[in-house]
Amino acid sequence: MTLDALVDGVHAWFTAALPDQGIYALMVFAFIAGLARGFSGFGAALIFVPLGGAIVGPKLISPILLVIDGVASLGMIPPAWRGANRREVFVMAAGAALGIPAGTAILALLDPLLLRWSITIIASCLLALLVSGWRYHGEASAPLTSGVGLIAGLFSGAAQLGGPPVVAYWLGGKSDFTRVRANVVLYFSISSVLSAISYYFGGLFVPAVFALTVVVLPSYAVGLYGGSKLFGLAEERTFRIACYVLIAAAIIGMPLLDGVLR
Repeated sequence: MTLDALVDGVHAWFTAALPDQGIYALMVFAFIAGLARGFSGFGAALIFVPLGGAIVGPKLISPILLVIDGVASLGMIPPAWRGANRREVFVMAAGAALGIPAGTAILALLDPLLLRWSITIIASCLLALLVSGWRYHGEASAPLTSGVGLIAGLFSGAAQLGGPPVVAYWLGGKSDFTRVRANVVLYFSISSVLSAISYYFGGLFVPAVFALTVVVLPSYAVGLYGGSKLFGLAEERTFRIACYVLIAAAIIGMPLLDGVLR
């Protein structure tokens, strides 16, 4: 095979793997999602999965986010390792290890429309819980922490949407917002590895995932860098409000708006 034939073959594969429309919208959504992730330590899925799912469907958008976030957020791990409560993070990750395979099975088997409605309803309920002011004021026991990880793992496997239960739990504790952010970043670096293994065995890494990753990764990386810089300017109240707004963003991706986003 000649070089020209190889290039033509790669180009044909790449073109065939991309959707007919919505590429530029995905790039914009990726930038905003990266901005949110860089600032708060979570939130990318709350924006990218509902909005991007309206264009390419949840079975593609979740693995795409897993790949771009795993690559782009590598630089956030060392400072998170230094600032996090590593014992709590690993206990939560142990629970996630049980929940992620179950969530992956849901993603692979559940009807896409039903899955997207479920994501919207769950995220809306979590937002109401947070905004209500309710907090868990008890001690952070290992069984409770791992239980939250189990729920977050289920959401992560199904839609990369494990942020809300994790953030709701740690925001309600006694840690300041810098520790909360470090915990969240470190936790998701671990859960991403677990999700990648589960997605691989679930057959979710299809060619379109990698083709779209090439397209949206630069936008996501730029947003992630900008969000990380903005975090240094934030106060705790700003951080909490941003978390609430990010969860509310999931509602934008409701299936009712498919005609607008396509």
